[in-house]
Amino acid sequence: MGEFAIGQGVSRFEDPRLIQGGGSYTDDVQLPNMAHGIVLRSPHAHAKVLSINTEAAKAAPGVLAVLTAEDFKAHGYGDLPVPGGLKRRGDQPMYKPRYPILADGVVRWVGDGVAFVVAETVAQALDASELIEVEFEPLPAVTSTAEAVKPGAPKVWADAPDNISFVALFGNKAATDEAFAKAAHVVKAHFDINRVTAATMEPRGAVGDYHKGDGRYTIYTAIQRPHPTRPELAQVLGVPESKVRIVTGDTGGSFGMKSPIFNETPMVLLASKITGRPVKWISTRSESFTSDAQARDNVTDAELALDKDGHFIGMRVKTVAAIGAYLQTAMPAFFLNAGTLAGVYRTPAMDVDITAVFSNTNPIRPYRGNGRPEAAYVIERMVDIAADELGIDPAELRRRNYVPPSAMPFKTGLTFTYDSGEFEKNMDLALELADAKGFKARKAESRKRGKLRGFGLSNTIERAAAASTEGAEVRFDRSGSLTLISGSDSQGQGHETVFKQLVCDRLGIDPNEAQYMSGDTDQLFYGEGTGGSRSATMAGSAFHLATEKIVTKAKTIAAFNLQVEEGDIKYEDGVFSSNKTNQTLSMKEIAKLAVQPAKVPKGMEVGLTAAASYTAPVDNFPNGCHVCEIEIDVETGKVEIVRYAVVDDVGTVMNPKLLHGQIHGGIAQGAGQILMEDIHFDSEGQITTGSFMDYAMPHAHDFPTMKVEANPVPTKTNPLGVKGAGEAGCVGAMPCVANALVDALSEFGVKTIEMPMTPEKVWRLMQR
Repeated sequence: MGEFAIGQGVSRFEDPRLIQGGGSYTDDVQLPNMAHGIVLRSPHAHAKVLSINTEAAKAAPGVLAVLTAEDFKAHGYGDLPVPGGLKRRGDQPMYKPRYPILADGVVRWVGDGVAFVVAETVAQALDASELIEVEFEPLPAVTSTAEAVKPGAPKVWADAPDNISFVALFGNKAATDEAFAKAAHVVKAHFDINRVTAATMEPRGAVGDYHKGDGRYTIYTAIQRPHPTRPELAQVLGVPESKVRIVTGDTGGSFGMKSPIFNETPMVLLASKITGRPVKWISTRSESFTSDAQARDNVTDAELALDKDGHFIGMRVKTVAAIGAYLQTAMPAFFLNAGTLAGVYRTPAMDVDITAVFSNTNPIRPYRGNGRPEAAYVIERMVDIAADELGIDPAELRRRNYVPPSAMPFKTGLTFTYDSGEFEKNMDLALELADAKGFKARKAESRKRGKLRGFGLSNTIERAAAASTEGAEVRFDRSGSLTLISGSDSQGQGHETVFKQLVCDRLGIDPNEAQYMSGDTDQLFYGEGTGGSRSATMAGSAFHLATEKIVTKAKTIAAFNLQVEEGDIKYEDGVFSSNKTNQTLSMKEIAKLAVQPAKVPKGMEVGLTAAASYTAPVDNFPNGCHVCEIEIDVETGKVEIVRYAVVDDVGTVMNPKLLHGQIHGGIAQGAGQILMEDIHFDSEGQITTGSFMDYAMPHAHDFPTMKVEANPVPTKTNPLGVKGAGEAGCVGAMPCVANALVDALSEFGVKTIEMPMTPEKVWRLMQR
C-alpha cells in the first residue's frame, strides 16, 4: 500500500478527531437522567473510624444516596481483588490484607474513601459531603519506605507487625558470595528512588449504569485492561461475568496507573443500582494526587564485584520497595522486572533481595517501566561509579562487559534469556550520533559562559510483551469496507494508526475505508489489554494471524469465481490473479462476493471475517543506548538538558513517527523524575506536593531536539519481528540524565545525587 505500508512514518489517523474536540473520554459520556457522585476522603493518614453520621447529608438538597462500607456489605458486594501467591521469609505466605471499597473501620492514607455521596449535580453532592460527620481516632502513621521496616515503626496493619507483605529473591547467593570473595575491586552505593505520580492528562473517572430489566452492569471508564478486569469486577459485584460490560473510550494517558479496579468503579455501580439512574464520578486534579495510585519509591543498596581487568563478576542488590497502604492487582509485578538489573552485561553471578513494605500512603502501581527504570538506574549508575573508582572511561568499561551478538541466546545471571541484540554497536552509533568526540570543546565553551557541562551515557534493556495472549478481529462488511477490533487499548500510543497500517498493507485496503474499534468487552471475544510494551507484539501478531486467515479464505473464493485451481491463485498488493486467466479480483471485490451464497464454494460460510488470538511463547528484549549532555548554571543551580541522542533496537520498526513519539515521551518522564517530579509527605502523612504548584512537571521547553535512530535487530520470537518500545525512553533516561549530572558536578567531589535534583539541591551541593 505504498505510503501506508509497515515501516512508513504514517501520521496518526486519530489526531484530526482528537485535536478538533472529537474525542470521547470518560467525562464526555452523557447518559439520560444521569446523577453525580463525590467521594468523601480521609483527612488522616491513619485513624480509626469511630462513627459516621450521614443523616444531614441525606436530607440535603438534590441528594439521592449516601453510601458507606455497610451499604456495600448489605448488597453483597465483595472487596477489591488483591494479588497472592508470594512469600515472606521463611517460606511463610505473603501478608495479603483485604481491600474494602470504602474504609471499613480504619482509614490508612490521606485520601482513603469514607463515604460516597450521589446527587443531582456535582455541586450538590460536594455540599452534602461536607455535612457528613465522621469521628476519627488518629493513630500513628508511617510514610517513609525506609522507616516502615525499622523496629518500632507504626503498624499499617495490626497483624503485620513488620509492615512486610512479601519478599522476592532472585539469582544465586552462593555463587555471588564466591565471586565477591575473589574480587579485585568491590564498588558499593546506596540509591533512594523517590515517589512520583502518573499525572495523566485525563484524570480518572467512571460512569456506572445498572439496567434493572436484565440485571446487567455497564461501566464506562478509562482502563488499560477491560477484558481481564471484567471477571474481577464481576466477582466484586457478585454476578456472572456475562452481567458486566466494560467500555473504554479514548484515554488521556495512563502509564500503568489506570490498570486496576479502583474503588470508585463499584461505588458508581451500586449507586446506579440504588438510584435507578446512571451515576458519574470524575476526579478533580487535586483529588488525583490523593486518590490515584502512585509509583516507584524504593531504597536500594548495591554492590558490584570486578576482577583486576574490570570485568563484572558478581552483583548484590537489596531493595526495600513501597506498596502503599493496600495491595492492588498486578502491583507486585515490579519484582518480575528485577532481571533488568543484569543490564546488557555478562555478569555471571547475581543475588537480589526485594522486600515489599506497607506504609500509610497511596497504593503503588506499575508506572511506565514497572521496575525497569529503577533497575536500569541501579546498574547503570553502578557502572559509572565503578568507572570513576577504577579510573576507566565509562564507555570502555561497558565495552569490556557487553554480551556480544555471538553469545545469543544469552542466559543472564538473573532470570532473563536474551534472544538478540547488538549492544556494543548501539553504543558506538549513539556516541557518533551524539558527537561524543566534540564534548570536550563544548564543555570548554560552556565554562566560558559560567556553566558546568556533563556527559551521561546509559544502556537499556528490558523485558517486553511478557508471555501471554491477545485477541483481534478483522471483519469485512457487505460493501467491502473493513472493521478492525483490537483487544489492546490505546492511551495515546497510536494503536489505530499502526494496526490499520498492518492490516490494510496486508489486505490492500485504503486505511480511510477501515474502521478501528477497541475497549468494549461486548465487541471482541478475547483481549488482555495494554501494558508492558506488549501491544505491537501481541495485538499486532493477532492481527497478522487474522489477515492470514482472511487471505486464505479469499484465495479459495477467488479461485471459485475465476474458475481456476486454488493453487493457481497468486496474491499480491491486495489483488488475486492467475496466469490461466486475464481476470483479477481485488480484496474488496472478494469481500463483496463473499456475502453472496452463490459466489462461494458449496459448504463454505458466507462472509469474509476472521478472529485470531496470538500467544507469545517468550518475552522479547528491546534495548538501546542513551547519551545526553546537561548544563548547570553555577550561580543558580539550574539544570538544562542541552543535547540528547538515542539509538534503540526495537526490532522491526512499524512506524518511525510513532516510535520517536514513544521514545520522546519516555525520556521526558525519566528525566522529569531525576530533575523535578516528587511526591512528598510530611510527618503526619499529609501530601505536600498535591498540586501542579508543588509537583513540578516537565514541559516541552525543558528538552532539546532529541535525535532518535534505530538499530533494528528483528526478533524471531514473534511473526512480526517487533520488540516493545513503550517503556524504552523512560528506562534509559533516568540513569542517563543522572550520570550526566554527576559528571558535571564531579569537580565538586559529587559522587551520587538525590532525586529530584532541583536547582536548590544542585546549588547546595556546589556550596558544600
